Amino acid sequence: MVSSVTNLGRSGLSDWLVQRVSGVVLLAYTLVVGFYLVCGGSEITYAQWSAYFDSTFMRVFSTAAVLSIVGHAWIGLWSVSTDYLTERMMGGRGTVLRLAFQAASAVVLFTYLVWGIQILWS
Repeated sequence: MVSSVTNLGRSGLSDWLVQRVSGVVLLAYTLVVGFYLVCGGSEITYAQWSAYFDSTFMRVFSTAAVLSIVGHAWIGLWSVSTDYLTERMMGGRGTVLRLAFQAASAVVLFTYLVWGIQILWS
């Protein structure tokens, strides 16, 4: 019951799919930004970098990357917490520690999400 409340998706298949899609988005984002850095010349100025990220394409792509990081991280942290913060491993305190860890993770990830979107679109 607790796992269905704290899990991002409603099934393992949806979590698996979110992990794979977010991984592909993050790989594509890394390649695009890396390509810009490699092909941008020996010295990229702040004005060039700022103009690159001010384009609508990069703002949308960066927003997708931030959402992907948050979704990917949540599923990963949820998996780790449910695998390792158990009653058997924590001497009877597993459920409380798991829920506290998941709540702290959710607050941190939500903060990063809001902060990232604010940086990208302000």
